[in-house]
Amino acid sequence: MYTTGEFAKMANVSERTIRFYDIKGLLKPSAQTEAGYRLYSDADFVKLQRILTLKYLGFSLEEIADITVRDTDAGYVRHSLALQKELVGRKIEGLSRVAQTLDQTIEHLDEGEAVDWERVLNLIHMINMEESVAKQYKNGSNLNIRIKLHEDYSVNKTGWFTWIFDRMQPTAGKSILEIGCGNGQLWRKALERNDGALNGSRVVLSDISRGMTEEAAGSIGNAQGFEYATFDASAIPYPDDSFDIVVANHVMFYVKDPEKALAQVKRVLKPGGRFICSTYGRDHMKEITQLCREFDSRISLSEVELYENFGLETAQTRLERYFGSVDKKLYEDELRVTEVLPLVDYIMSCHGNQHDFINERYGEFKEFLSRKMRGSRYIRITKSAGMFICTP
Repeated sequence: MYTTGEFAKMANVSERTIRFYDIKGLLKPSAQTEAGYRLYSDADFVKLQRILTLKYLGFSLEEIADITVRDTDAGYVRHSLALQKELVGRKIEGLSRVAQTLDQTIEHLDEGEAVDWERVLNLIHMINMEESVAKQYKNGSNLNIRIKLHEDYSVNKTGWFTWIFDRMQPTAGKSILEIGCGNGQLWRKALERNDGALNGSRVVLSDISRGMTEEAAGSIGNAQGFEYATFDASAIPYPDDSFDIVVANHVMFYVKDPEKALAQVKRVLKPGGRFICSTYGRDHMKEITQLCREFDSRISLSEVELYENFGLETAQTRLERYFGSVDKKLYEDELRVTEVLPLVDYIMSCHGNQHDFINERYGEFKEFLSRKMRGSRYIRITKSAGMFICTP
């Protein structure tokens, strides 16, 4: 056993670092003396090396906590490492552009030209964006996890994206804008149909996150008629009467100023156009929240109740201020989840405080869910989702 000072010296880190990892729950001491001094073991040293390695590779403390408590789940660790490798590649590309800009600026100076400070300012913005883009891209991974749970365990065999697309028809030859396109899943499903439903169409996929639009572009590839844009839905950069269809799939409850966004949607819609706006209701996925709170009452999977902002029970009145016809359609479905790990992945991908209370009890949490699943062989989860089809 080693004291904190001896342990820190072995690892070539400061005692403050060891205490910090203790506070964050990443590395608890194996024992304490009667006087309260922390004692660490060789096994703790292995854990510390793993933490330091992951930190060097660019993982956040929250991600390191997830990996260290889930290191027996080889698939999860492999996925995390593969995603980080992809992010490193994206950063390398960004830094290459930075290097090119620096070279060009130096050449201008060598030729006696004045410094192009706008170019330098853009360079600074590029550098500052790297961390933000990486974070948003990882959120894309979280989105994929949540989508996959629905794809694998939904009872309704007409998938959500197919259901939405069917209610957008006709789409061939139309001009279409999607607000908050995410990873482009709606359009991947539409293209897989290969039925000509998008022949001659112009489809603009937009998102406030550049990471999301880049992921959508990468997954859809060179499909004809597709364009990509990054902007806030409260300031759509297109002229009046530009689109036959505007789509917002589970997006409006995230928009900071929904009133401005709805006014913008109405403005860019052509006369006779349609606004397809999906959302979910108060009971959506309620069993997952109940399970987490049964395990630890302090867990909250979301900082706010999004359905209160713009849900099935609250959105219609708001939409009717801007559109003459608002028709609500409900999607009948539920989940029957038969495996524990996909459910754990879903829970850990949410944007709440679950990491604070599950990471240190990860094995216990998995066993808790396994017990819940044994009786009926699956966990049933309510889905309360639908859409509003709006016309001016």
